[in-house]
Amino acid sequence: MPADDIDIRAIAEEDAGETLTLQRAAFVQEALIYDSVQMPPLTQSLEELRAELVENLGCVARDGGRMVGAVRARADGDLLLIGRLAIAPDVQGRGIGSRLLEAVERRGREAGCREAELFTGSLSEANLRLYARTGYRETTRVEGDDGIEQVFLRKSLA
Repeated sequence: MPADDIDIRAIAEEDAGETLTLQRAAFVQEALIYDSVQMPPLTQSLEELRAELVENLGCVARDGGRMVGAVRARADGDLLLIGRLAIAPDVQGRGIGSRLLEAVERRGREAGCREAELFTGSLSEANLRLYARTGYRETTRVEGDDGIEQVFLRKSLA
């Protein structure tokens, strides 16, 4: 399945259940990297996710009837805060993440955002490669209580 066959559209509140299922499947791999299931993407409730989707600038990727990717984003002034990029494990590496980032960045520009920011853990090498490949540059690292660094990256949307 090439990424070109994927339909990308705005995320909606009615996507909450399917998004949560996808998110959990995708973030299990991250939990293995960090040897912890106590990660917000894995512990988030359906109600919390539903509330997060109100006025969200995120997008979902669908292959026919199946959701294969999702990303959430919100505007904070002229900054687009991107989070929870999740791709179904069986379709990772096919360009879906790049397409979702492009789509959410476009939505951010339309909302008046001039820059985008996201973060990932320092051990998430595949994520860091994806973000670098799509134009994000590291701005800071913040050490967590668990000793793992969160890597913050930004990209101009101008």
